[in-house]
Formats: sequence, structure tokens, C-alpha cells
Amino acid sequence: MPKKANNGNETMQEKLEYIGLDMRTIPDFVKNYRPIKFTIPRYDDETQYKQYRYISIKDIQILLSPTNRLDPIEDKYRKATPLINYLDSESEENFLRHTTFLNMLRQVRIKDIEKVSEEQAELNKKIPLRVKFRGNYLWQIYYSEITNQYFMLVPTEDTDYSTFFYLLKRQLEMRKNGKIFVPVRNSEYSSEFLNKTEFSDIENYIWLFTKVWPLIYEVYDKEDRLSIHIMGETDVYGKIRSPYKIELRSQAEAKQFYKLLKAMFILQTELPHYFEFTTNIDEKGRIEFYREDVKVEYANIANWINEAYCDGEEQEKSTTEKLFSSKEKLENLKIEIKQQEIEYLAKEKQISTFLECKKTFFGKFKYYFKYSGKGNKNNQNIKNISKNTNKKTADRPIITKRKKKESYTIEDLVDLYRNIERKENELKNVILDINSLKLKNKNMKKKLENATAFIREIDSHKKSIFEFWKYSNKDEVASLPEGEAEEVNVIKKITKVFDYEEDIEEFGKTMDEIQRKALTKDETDGVYIATTNALEILNKVNNNTITLREIENSLREIKKQAMEEKALTDEEEFDIFGGIVQDNTKISRINNKKHRESPKNKYDILEINRNTNQIGYKLCLKKVIEDIKTALTKVTIPEDLSVYKAIAGDEINFQEINLFNINPEKEIKQVLRSYESDINFYKINLKEGTNAVSCTNIVYYDNQNRTLPVGQDLSTNILMDTSKMHLKVQKKSIFKIAEYENERDDFSSMSIKTIHIFEYDIEEERE
Repeated sequence: MPKKANNGNETMQEKLEYIGLDMRTIPDFVKNYRPIKFTIPRYDDETQYKQYRYISIKDIQILLSPTNRLDPIEDKYRKATPLINYLDSESEENFLRHTTFLNMLRQVRIKDIEKVSEEQAELNKKIPLRVKFRGNYLWQIYYSEITNQYFMLVPTEDTDYSTFFYLLKRQLEMRKNGKIFVPVRNSEYSSEFLNKTEFSDIENYIWLFTKVWPLIYEVYDKEDRLSIHIMGETDVYGKIRSPYKIELRSQAEAKQFYKLLKAMFILQTELPHYFEFTTNIDEKGRIEFYREDVKVEYANIANWINEAYCDGEEQEKSTTEKLFSSKEKLENLKIEIKQQEIEYLAKEKQISTFLECKKTFFGKFKYYFKYSGKGNKNNQNIKNISKNTNKKTADRPIITKRKKKESYTIEDLVDLYRNIERKENELKNVILDINSLKLKNKNMKKKLENATAFIREIDSHKKSIFEFWKYSNKDEVASLPEGEAEEVNVIKKITKVFDYEEDIEEFGKTMDEIQRKALTKDETDGVYIATTNALEILNKVNNNTITLREIENSLREIKKQAMEEKALTDEEEFDIFGGIVQDNTKISRINNKKHRESPKNKYDILEINRNTNQIGYKLCLKKVIEDIKTALTKVTIPEDLSVYKAIAGDEINFQEINLFNINPEKEIKQVLRSYESDINFYKINLKEGTNAVSCTNIVYYDNQNRTLPVGQDLSTNILMDTSKMHLKVQKKSIFKIAEYENERDDFSSMSIKTIHIFEYDIEEERE
């Protein structure tokens, strides 16, 4: 074989020799074309591959088609002809095809064929973690069930022919056991493990739990053994997502996974108020499911169903008792209100009689003699009427007696919880009625108090006819005051929940506007220094724990950085420009917004030059930390939100000024890429009014020209002095997250990391 050419300027003869093709002597396997009968699929989707497998090179027939790779399969197949017709240079009818073949040969480069060869060499060692590989779309390989043949359709109007010439080269080498790993286009799932409906169900089920459609492939290894590979992403904490991969190697394993998903799907869709399943990642990167921190697996699903059923029975019993108690309370309230209504009607009748009788001379005498000395008797009549009100006792709800079973089914579980749901709905309605009657009861009590007071006032003037006459001639209010409406239930104040994706833009603009007004240039300079990996030494200066050696090492390192960036001057030089470094012709952009501002320079802020000594450097650091502390007292956040900090293999020091992130996904990814150890992930729920400075645009740029866009476009960090906060742990938990070691490498492995979550609330700020 000739030496490989790498300059991309190979001659036609060099390419033919590299491939091993002699145009004068066409091999018999190319000439002996076996006719193919292929049924065009009803639904043509060439972008989704469902089946990957190792195919013997000698079993693939090559057809060339004067079409493009993206053309419909029916056009490509209808126009396709065997390779021999394109290699035939003597037949007049194949002359145009032969010219096309030579043009394809002219366009292909040997190094492109070598890339395919290297890729297939790796694929022969192992199947990619994500199954799909970079060059998979170039393989136009189909399978005919009718003639049990694999064939490759080569579009001659394409621009990349590397896979075609690679396959031809391998066939010409006549290796007996050579195989290639490729997707089989337009192939449906086989029914070896699961049927088509079950595959579709799995997609729907997984989407319900993850809200991301999974990729499902049937993969055949070199021994033609099938396995099902399922890949996707799922939420593992808040909106932090992790990739996962499931590999099902047998029909039993596939059926069990399908049944587990189906069971959870039925429960969550039929009984969403009682069953909600969350996801996590295990040590192997597989997805796992939980309900209320209890792991749900097919191996123990029977026991889990039994436990859920027992819990349901207890819940049903508790709900039934609450329902009975509430109904009794409702009946008592009804009786009480009935008594109040009877009493109120009697008093109202007496008052209306008085108001009517006082209008005439004889009426006053009539009322006086009718009710004089009989008030007590009238009140007694009211009490007697109230006592005679029929008291009803609420019927005790019947708890359904169910036959005890050794094992319960999903159907039993659904029936039980539907009954619980009916009772809970009834209980809610009863409670609503109780609350309504409580309000009515309070109003009636107020009315009775008013009526009683009115009658008592009348009765107090009935000692003599003359006093009563005088009283009844006075101008009195001729109506009873209404009862005061009072709220029975305390309604909680509805507060806005901060959502990073939806609210960060508005939050950033608000904070930037606040900080531009509240902070001086020195204070924003100080906050900027805190974002440049200088926070550790600043905290040590603030706490007076810094050593001379640490100052020396820090100064040496920052001078080294300044030299590398060519920002170090020989001596202290007066800056005649101040903050105006650029003229008004220099335009920069932040998030596609134009401005004419200069970015802050940490070397200028820290006064770094070749002559800077340790004392001057330490004094400058002290000034910076004082500016930061002053800034933190001036700015508060305008709404409740949560902030995050990820630390690998260590604990956070809350007695310092700390830099947190508003975006949890960004924070966790930064640490995942850098460390192999377990990660502590801290979440602090901040309240509106908490002191903090957000890293908005004004922190990173001076605004001398007043052209800086308003917002938080350069960072999602926020600076806080946690030593001033009283933090209380609300929750501790653990989740795992999977990560591809190299996103660009098809053969990279998946690493699993454990994340320890610590969630804090702020109780009060320390003085």
C-alpha cells in the first residue's frame, strides 16, 4: 500500500491505490449484484435512528443514487443503481455515471477516509456511551426484510463521500470478519424485548417524570446480542439537570423497567394529589425514582404498594374521623344559629311593636301595659322555644370494610385513594360550610347584643307611665345595627417567588439602578476586587488573621499576573485620564448593547506597580475591604430570592464575606468541571431587605460617559456578609449528578458526583 498522503492534494491514481481499486479489474463481488426488494416505510424520518448494530462489511451492497442525502428515501431508492454501473467506463449508457464516480473520487480526501477508519477502530473497541457518534449521519445504510440484505445508498450529489470510500476500501481488502458499527436507517424497533407500543409508552412515561423526551436506541453488539439504551436529562435539585443512561440487557429487565414506569405513571396521573414521583441519579448514572424520599424499585414494588395501601387506610380512617367531627360541629352550629334566629325574631318583633306603638297616644299605653312586667315571661318563652329546637346528631360516616389481602395491586391502591379523595373533598366542603356558619354566627351574636341592649333601654324606662311616655317621645334610631363582618380564616399574604430564568433580567436592572445611586466609585471598585479571586485574602485582612508571608505571596502572584498581561509599570505614574481611558469613537458591547465605557482594572485599583511593597499593598487591601463593608450596608435586595454556593471537599465559613450565585446551575457546573471530590452545595433563602450587593454591570465597568447598559449581564454573583446573618438550617439532603467527562468525545465516560445540600433560612440579622 502506498504511503498515506496528508496534504489533501492527492492524485486520482494515489486515491485509487489507497482504496485498493483497479478500474481495469473489477472484483467479482462488485459485479455479482444481488437484487434488493425494499419496502419504503410509511413514515419517513431519517433524522431519528432507532437501531445501531455491528454489520459485516461483506454483507453490505453499495448502491449509488443521483440525489442528495436529505432527499426522501423513495426518491433515493427509486433512482439508485448498483456500484458496478458507476465503475463501468466502456458502456455508453453508464458513461455519465462513470464521470460522476470520478468526480466523487476527485472530491474525497484520503485524510477524511482515515478519520472514518480511526472512528470505526474506536467503535470496534466499545460502543459510545451515548450510542450516537459524530459521523453517524453520513452512514446511509438500510435493511431489507424481504431479501434479508443490508445496503448502502450513496447520494452522488452530496459533498462528503468518506464513508462510501471507506466501506469500498474495506470490502476490497476482503477481510472475512470485518464489521462496522452504524445506525440502520428507517428501521423500527424490533419486538425482541418490547413492542412498538411499549417503546412509545416509555417515552411518554419518562417525559412525565423528567419533562425531557428521552432518546431510546436498540443496540446490537458484535455477537448480535440486543440491549436497549435510554438516555436523557432529569432534574435532580430545583432546575439543576443531570444526564442519565439506562441500559436494559434482557427482556426480563426491559419488562420490569416498563412495568415500574407504568405503575408510577398510572398513580401520578390518576392520583396527582397523593402520588408525585421525583428523580435522582444512582452511582452508575441510571435514573432512579422516589416518593417522599422513599426509593421505588421494581424489585420491591409489591412491598411498596402494600405499604402505600396501609398508609392509605390510615389516612382514610383519619379523614373519616375528621369528617365525622366536622359534621357534628356543623350540626351544632346549625342548631345554635337556629336558636339565635328564633331569639332574634322575637326581639325584633318586640322592637318593631314598640316603634309602631310609639307613634300614637293609645299605642304607647297599649305597649306599656302589654309588655310591662312581662319582659321576663317573654324572655322565658324565647328560651323555651330555643330548648325545643330539635337537636340532630351527625351520622357517623361508614369506613368501608375491605377484604384483607396478602398483596395489593395498583387497582386496589387507586380505588382506595379515590375513596380518600372523595372523603377529603367532602371534608373540605363541610369545613367551608363551618367557616360560613361561623361568620353568620358572629353576625347574629352582634345583632342579638344590639337588640338586647335596645330592649334593655326600653325596659329601663317602664318604671312609670310618665317616664315611659317621656322616653318614647325622644328621637331614637329606628333600626338595629347590623352585625360586624369578621374574617374567620386567616389568609396568608401571597408573596412573589423568584424564578431565575424569568426574573433575573428585571432583578439585575433593579439592582443596577439601586447600586448606581447608592454606591460610590470606590465602593464599586471594592466589590469588583472581591470578584477577582481576592476575597480569601480580603477576609483574612478583615479578620486580622493575615500573615506577612501570605501578603508577600499574594503580592508576588498579582505582580506576576500584571507582567503576563503587560499591565505593570516601572513606577507610580499619575493617571491623567482618570476613568476615561477610551475616546468617544471606541464602541464596546454588553449583551448586544453598545456602550463607550472602560472595564475596571484591578491593578489600578490595588495600585500595583513594580515598586509596590507589602505595607502599601496591605493598606490598599484594608481600604478595599472597608469599601466593601460600607457598600454592603447601603444596598438591600428588593425581593425574596435564594442564592447558592458550591464548595468541593470543604465547608463554607459563614463568619466571612462570601460570594454566592443566583443561578444554581451555573454555580454547580463551575465546581463540577474543576473537582473530583464530593461537593457541598449551600442554599440561603434571602428575605426582602437583606443587605447584599449584586454583581451588576456597574461593578465591572466605570460609567464616566454615562453609556453603560443597565442590568446584570456579565455575572450572576451576589456578595453578602454572612457574618452579620443569623442562619438556621432548614433542610439537609443528598443528590447525585452525572457528567460526561468530555462533551466532544464520543467515547468519554460518565462520572458520578455526590452533592450534599444544606439549605438555610435567615432568622434575623445580627447587629
